[in-house]
Amino acid sequence: MTTKFDLIVVGGGILGTFHAYHALKRNLKVALLEKNSLPQGATVRNFGQVVPSGMDLKWQNFGRESLAIYNELQSQTDLTIRKNGSVYLASNEEELQLINELYEINQKNNYESVLLSKNDCMKKFDGLRSDYCKGGLFFPEELSIDSAEMIVKLHGLLQEKLDLKIYYNTTVVETYETDHQCVAITADGQELNAAKIIICGGHEFKTLYPNVFNESDLVVTKLQMLQTRPQGIYSLQGNILTGLSIRRYESFQECPSFEGIKALEDPNSFEKKYGVHILFKQALDGSVILGDSHEYASAKDSDALGYDLNMEIDEFMINEAKKIIDLPTYEIQRRWFGIYSQCKTKDIFEHNPSPNIHIVTGIGGKGMTASGGFSKFNIDKIYS
Repeated sequence: MTTKFDLIVVGGGILGTFHAYHALKRNLKVALLEKNSLPQGATVRNFGQVVPSGMDLKWQNFGRESLAIYNELQSQTDLTIRKNGSVYLASNEEELQLINELYEINQKNNYESVLLSKNDCMKKFDGLRSDYCKGGLFFPEELSIDSAEMIVKLHGLLQEKLDLKIYYNTTVVETYETDHQCVAITADGQELNAAKIIICGGHEFKTLYPNVFNESDLVVTKLQMLQTRPQGIYSLQGNILTGLSIRRYESFQECPSFEGIKALEDPNSFEKKYGVHILFKQALDGSVILGDSHEYASAKDSDALGYDLNMEIDEFMINEAKKIIDLPTYEIQRRWFGIYSQCKTKDIFEHNPSPNIHIVTGIGGKGMTASGGFSKFNIDKIYS
């Protein structure tokens, strides 16, 4: 069986799906190939926040475009997208200085943010501890998403409205380009042809082009996250990012005081060793997701990160979270880790094995926030 498309996208996660979406908007015939019955990678194992406020200016712009895309899609069907904003909570004077500086930066960037006093924060966020919070910076346009449910619903919407052809349980074992077409061969012997192929999954890239993969500067990051039991009538609005997030996120690195404040930190602290910063987000079932940590390995040595959860990291995150917000319960119902790849020297990995086959991966922790805007830019570039 041979099937011909304008574009084949390999990898059904958020980056691949948005590449398919923007190609469909150009009235192209598109196939999306996903090796599992549903996406299983970073797209469904992340925190579910769309937070352009945490990114440098280039990626913030992609993220802001993503906000508009998510809102447009949500107007067509319920994708679990909630526009309830993000807040950065400062725990001391240094972090307060940084959120004031970021506020000024975003004033110049015309990205809406609101400085909150300690009293504002205490009124807005139930259970917030007064001995932790010194003030906050609120971004009202930002979104919360239940990632695993959202990607399934997005696939369904694109199939129904834009005639996206999705092949689940389809492992691609070879891609190549002839004089007149690109070819994808699947594990069951099916051949799909297209004018172009875009490969958006790290595992597919590793399988299809192992030498390119092993010689790349991709680094794999392992993140641990936890989910409490449902919190009853308790409501926590928005994405809650805290002092360690302020000290970690790219956007704050543009603040004049950042380098001086970072230089005062203990390089041997537990949070430094495991890249911990504390985030909260309430899921649709009323549970609260907590996280997260960061452990790193080169992509070719990713197995060295292991498949176990480090319980010391989990206990540290729970204990730190309890210093910030008094939740009705900190009983944990689920623990997991996610894996994503990113580049050491570039902000995304792009490679062309041949003129019409494009590898696009290594978007790192920016995927859920920036894939919508970046994919539009990239499809425009590929088809310019």
